[in-house]
Amino acid sequence: MNLNFTRIFTLLLGICLISLKAYSQTWESYDLQGNLKVRAVYDEIKVLGETVLIGKKDSSLSLLSRDLKPIVNLQGNEIYQYLSPWILVKGPKGIGAYHEYGQQALAPEYEEIQTYITRLLAKKGNSYWIFERGTGKITSLGTLENAKLTKLGMVIAQKQGKYYLPLSKDPGKPYDLLEENDGNYLLAKESSGYGIINLEGDYVLDPNITQLEYSRNNHFYGFNQSQYVLIKGDEIKADVSYNSYHKITKEGDLMLEYIHGKLRRVMKEDGILLDIVGMEEVQLVGKDHYFIRFREQKTGLLGKSGWLVRPESDAEWIGPGSEGLFPARKAGKSGFLNSDGRWVIQPTFTEVQNFSEQVGEFKSGYSWGLLSPSGQTISSPNWEEIKPFSSGKGIAKNSGGLFLIGKSGDLITQEPFDQICRIKDGYFLVEKSGKRGLLNPEGKQIIAPEFDFIQFENQDFILLANSGKVGVIKENGDMVFPMDYEEIIPDWTNNQILVKEMYTPVVIPVEEPSNGKRKKGA
Repeated sequence: MNLNFTRIFTLLLGICLISLKAYSQTWESYDLQGNLKVRAVYDEIKVLGETVLIGKKDSSLSLLSRDLKPIVNLQGNEIYQYLSPWILVKGPKGIGAYHEYGQQALAPEYEEIQTYITRLLAKKGNSYWIFERGTGKITSLGTLENAKLTKLGMVIAQKQGKYYLPLSKDPGKPYDLLEENDGNYLLAKESSGYGIINLEGDYVLDPNITQLEYSRNNHFYGFNQSQYVLIKGDEIKADVSYNSYHKITKEGDLMLEYIHGKLRRVMKEDGILLDIVGMEEVQLVGKDHYFIRFREQKTGLLGKSGWLVRPESDAEWIGPGSEGLFPARKAGKSGFLNSDGRWVIQPTFTEVQNFSEQVGEFKSGYSWGLLSPSGQTISSPNWEEIKPFSSGKGIAKNSGGLFLIGKSGDLITQEPFDQICRIKDGYFLVEKSGKRGLLNPEGKQIIAPEFDFIQFENQDFILLANSGKVGVIKENGDMVFPMDYEEIIPDWTNNQILVKEMYTPVVIPVEEPSNGKRKKGA
């Protein structure tokens, strides 16, 4: 390998010594046809995003062009974090921020920086500043107990036990509570009660609700004087989508309404999901899936759009299903129901798992086997675990390890692995004794488990690493880059591959005088 630099070594002990000082190394950029485009000298190059290349040389960081030329000097020693579109750098005095286009927003002198697409919130001690990309200005928010930049770019500040919105029309207005959630509106509280605030900091529901909590999406659940209310947020004015003088309980995502002490309605965020007489029990068994038991001991499974399993079953539990079959239990045993509530596969198993590609898993005793949709045994229960099928293949485990199996229960891989992971395009990353290999979508081994690291990009670019050296091969075994490099980074957006040459230290021998004393100048 060609070296574009040398290292100087100092004798410490014996006849030679390698210097510990790091020097820059040669990086090469190749196009996707394997043609060398450019050489550059950096300690390190990082591809942070589609258009963001960072180079480090000595203690200097630079934003690079696609041909690896420095275009902006970043005042920092290292990349602290990349939160698109912001590059956070760290220097001796603290953290700073640059936009990915190269504009410096904050010098590296802050303890903490929170990011939003067009806004930054910086902290130093108990002092806070806000940076607005639209104006390029940095504004002090003063001394605060705490401040938070929400996921939608609002700033919530705390001072002397009160909450504030310093970027609103009334930055000095105190609140007892300002709470962010997964929706687009803040939950607010004042002495008069709870309310809802939009992105501009204006009330869309006045603070006069006795109790209020966030539900889901942009919906809220509350109680006001003697009424229970369901409220939907809106940019101008929130809508009370449902109100009732009857009790509505809420436990997580499960809301139930009781009339005269009896369970009557299953509620959704903005109103009634089910109104029916005779319910005795409702369980939330999955996202938007409700197991319901009636007084006549008939049971069913309710979804967001109606009955998934009609309430004609005698099952003691029903779970979310797939491919028209729903796992259910009766008398401690498991089977499958259809949408009419009829047992298609009788409850004779210890446990069952959902069907995938017309194959279900059943547990008998302590072992798992495979079922057909008609309830016929495809393969006997001789596995400790079976994962769902995809593209005709499942992953099964026994005392020996993990195997790929087919839909008939046949072994696709004959030797066990410690780990099998599905990756993109149907390939499998496998591991054995700490080493990794690769199987193609048919389960055929294309790379033996002999490598420390494998990164599958596509059929023509599989990155391998072993003993500190990296290379790239194709699925057919053709070499793209030999295992002679220290680092290889694909930069698909810029249609280039960046490679870092392996550094081989130069050792300068120094003779030791026979009397044991160093020669002058050595």
